[in-house]
Amino acid sequence: MTDWEAVIGIETHVELQTRSKMFCGCEVNFGADPNTTICPVCLALPGALPVPNEEAIEGILEIGAALGCKLVESSLFHRKNYFYPDLPKNYQISQYDVPLCVDGHLDIDVNGEEARIGITRVHMEEDTGKSLHGSDTGRIHGADYSLLDFNRSGVPLVEIVSEPDIRSAEQARAYAAELQRVVRTLGVSDVRLEEGSVRFDANISVRPAGRAEFGTRTEVKNMNSLRSLQRAIAYEIQRQIGVIEGGGEIIQETRHWNEGTGATSSMRSKEESEDYRYFQEPDLVPLHVDGEWRDRVFAGLPELPSARRRRVVAAGVERQTAATLVESGDLADLFDEAVSRGADGKLVANWLTGEVVAHLRRNDVGLADTAITAAHLDELAVLVGEGVLSSTAAKEVLDHVMSGEGSPREVAAARDLTQISDQSALESEVDNVLAANPDVVERLRGGDTKPIGFVVGQVMKATRGKADPKLVSELIRSKTQGA
Repeated sequence: MTDWEAVIGIETHVELQTRSKMFCGCEVNFGADPNTTICPVCLALPGALPVPNEEAIEGILEIGAALGCKLVESSLFHRKNYFYPDLPKNYQISQYDVPLCVDGHLDIDVNGEEARIGITRVHMEEDTGKSLHGSDTGRIHGADYSLLDFNRSGVPLVEIVSEPDIRSAEQARAYAAELQRVVRTLGVSDVRLEEGSVRFDANISVRPAGRAEFGTRTEVKNMNSLRSLQRAIAYEIQRQIGVIEGGGEIIQETRHWNEGTGATSSMRSKEESEDYRYFQEPDLVPLHVDGEWRDRVFAGLPELPSARRRRVVAAGVERQTAATLVESGDLADLFDEAVSRGADGKLVANWLTGEVVAHLRRNDVGLADTAITAAHLDELAVLVGEGVLSSTAAKEVLDHVMSGEGSPREVAAARDLTQISDQSALESEVDNVLAANPDVVERLRGGDTKPIGFVVGQVMKATRGKADPKLVSELIRSKTQGA
């Protein structure tokens, strides 16, 4: 039986958050009424000439630099000739053989296994408008009419093309998610899949494992979530294997992913670059990026997610906890500030990804809507370290601090949650638990230490989590060893 290997490359389109469009001064406003943010340039009226958006060019340079690309000094815009019903020019201004950024990479982690995915190119183009089809499915098939909204036409669009280095649907999802994090961190796009700010197209083929030659590829479109991306690729891999093993042949085509049916279907034959009849855009001069401009872009780059995760792990935090923390920028910022004050990194990270996130979800609020500060986290860590609060009580205190009841010390005092560290007070509680569980006492006397946790738990329950668990454990051992 043939052992098959998938070969996957992903084309990612990212809409930039600029104030105006790529080649004209029209406002970028996705909430505007249809066809209200348009002008002669984005409607391709005779005599209208494009002018490049400097802010958008800087956005693509930042993305390329963050992905470790070589930034090309001189670049060209081309016309990509293709019939777009929702792009009035019937061609797209894009970059072809001289893109701005080339030869980069993105490192991903899937279940602890790291992989480096090459980035072929990062280039700039303009987005199309939007077609609205009058059918139950929203697709053109079966529609009675189509409406065109040109507000999106000409919005700056960055295309990020990966090398065919991805080998599974899981890797594809990890790549897309990490790329989304990088772009979000740069602040050049909101990368909201549900709003179309970032869109993925996947090129997929299969080949017998060990063979160097690629198989015939298909391109899959209409994947509007990370889940859809993973499901669509997994389906297409199995579909292609089934076709080949059934004696058929894969044809090069573009396929549509249907989230409802969980399957891909044929849309059209796949075009090659020669089908687009590229030629240099005659209305735009070559784009030149000098050393000063390039250095300014590099100097302004923020700390990227991968570097931040490594730093958080170095502070003693588990890898998965660090990943969860960095996924939310505001939580990671709060972590950094608390640790800079001297708080224990592992303790703070666990609170942030555990109790703090749970509070936010339970109350359906954002972090900015709570009263928690880095100073509160630092103070709470000190109280736990000094034995004033048990770990259980600290979680309760944290919840009330977030609700605005005061500092950790104030909440602990007001709610009588300070830890009981008085030996005589705890002795009676330990005696009560031991007297109520003679079988446990016998096991402890026989040298079995496992029941200690049970006894500690019962004492903690009796004291509403206020007992010092370390002192309770010492008392249990002392009483059972001396019995």
